Amino acid sequence: MATEQAESPASTSTSCRRKKSENATFLSDLRDHIDEFVHASMDEHKTCFQKTIQKMFRLSKAVSGNNSEPSGVESVLPLQTTVSK
Repeated sequence: MATEQAESPASTSTSCRRKKSENATFLSDLRDHIDEFVHASMDEHKTCFQKTIQKMFRLSKAVSGNNSEPSGVESVLPLQTTVSK
Protein backbone atom coordinates (compact mmCIF):
# COMPACT_ATOMS: atom_id res chain seq x y z
CA MET A 1 0.00 0.00 0.00
CA ALA A 2 2.83 2.41 0.78
CA THR A 3 4.30 1.93 -2.69
CA GLU A 4 0.96 2.77 -4.32
CA GLN A 5 0.81 6.11 -2.54
CA ALA A 6 4.46 6.89 -3.28
CA GLU A 7 3.84 7.07 -7.04
CA SER A 8 3.80 10.53 -8.52
CA PRO A 9 0.59 12.07 -9.88
CA ALA A 10 2.34 12.61 -13.22
CA SER A 11 2.48 8.87 -13.82
CA THR A 12 -1.27 8.54 -13.26
CA SER A 13 -2.19 11.35 -15.62
CA THR A 14 -0.07 10.38 -18.62
CA SER A 15 -1.86 7.36 -20.04
CA CYS A 16 -3.81 4.28 -19.11
CA ARG A 17 -1.22 2.13 -20.86
CA ARG A 18 2.22 3.34 -19.85
CA LYS A 19 4.54 0.97 -21.67
CA LYS A 20 3.80 -0.78 -24.89
CA SER A 21 6.57 -2.54 -26.71
CA GLU A 22 6.27 -2.29 -30.48
CA ASN A 23 8.29 -5.44 -31.12
CA ALA A 24 6.54 -7.64 -28.52
CA THR A 25 4.37 -10.58 -29.44
CA PHE A 26 0.64 -10.40 -28.79
CA LEU A 27 0.80 -12.72 -25.78
CA SER A 28 3.72 -10.95 -24.13
CA ASP A 29 2.04 -7.60 -24.73
CA LEU A 30 -1.18 -8.94 -23.22
CA ARG A 31 0.69 -10.33 -20.22
CA ASP A 32 2.39 -6.95 -19.65
CA HIS A 33 -0.95 -5.18 -19.94
CA ILE A 34 -2.55 -7.50 -17.37
CA ASP A 35 0.41 -7.04 -15.02
CA GLU A 36 0.08 -3.26 -15.30
CA PHE A 37 -3.63 -3.50 -14.59
CA VAL A 38 -3.21 -5.77 -11.56
CA HIS A 39 -0.40 -3.70 -10.04
CA ALA A 40 -1.93 -0.28 -10.74
CA SER A 41 -3.02 1.86 -7.82
CA MET A 42 -6.64 2.84 -7.28
CA ASP A 43 -5.77 6.39 -8.38
CA GLU A 44 -4.44 5.05 -11.68
CA HIS A 45 -7.60 3.01 -12.26
CA LYS A 46 -9.76 6.04 -11.43
CA THR A 47 -7.81 8.33 -13.77
CA CYS A 48 -7.94 5.82 -16.61
CA PHE A 49 -11.67 5.27 -16.12
CA GLN A 50 -12.32 9.03 -16.18
CA LYS A 51 -10.25 9.47 -19.34
CA THR A 52 -12.12 6.63 -21.04
CA ILE A 53 -15.51 8.13 -20.16
CA GLN A 54 -14.39 11.57 -21.38
CA LYS A 55 -13.22 10.07 -24.68
CA MET A 56 -16.58 8.35 -25.13
CA PHE A 57 -18.48 11.60 -24.50
CA ARG A 58 -16.23 13.51 -26.90
CA LEU A 59 -16.84 10.89 -29.57
CA SER A 60 -20.59 10.89 -28.99
CA LYS A 61 -20.67 14.70 -29.17
CA ALA A 62 -18.69 14.61 -32.42
CA VAL A 63 -21.12 12.09 -33.90
CA SER A 64 -24.20 13.93 -32.65
CA GLY A 65 -22.70 17.22 -33.85
CA ASN A 66 -22.92 15.91 -37.41
CA ASN A 67 -26.62 15.13 -36.94
CA SER A 68 -27.54 18.17 -34.84
CA GLU A 69 -29.97 19.66 -37.36
CA PRO A 70 -33.53 19.12 -36.14
CA SER A 71 -35.61 17.27 -38.68
CA GLY A 72 -38.99 18.16 -37.19
CA VAL A 73 -40.05 14.52 -37.19
CA GLU A 74 -41.01 12.81 -33.98
CA SER A 75 -41.76 9.12 -33.86
CA VAL A 76 -44.54 7.95 -31.60
CA LEU A 77 -45.49 4.40 -30.76
CA PRO A 78 -49.21 3.75 -30.23
CA LEU A 79 -50.23 2.80 -26.72
CA GLN A 80 -52.49 -0.18 -26.46
CA THR A 81 -54.44 -0.87 -23.30
CA THR A 82 -56.62 -3.80 -22.40
CA VAL A 83 -59.22 -3.86 -19.70
CA SER A 84 -60.01 -7.13 -18.03
CA LYS A 85 -63.25 -7.78 -16.19
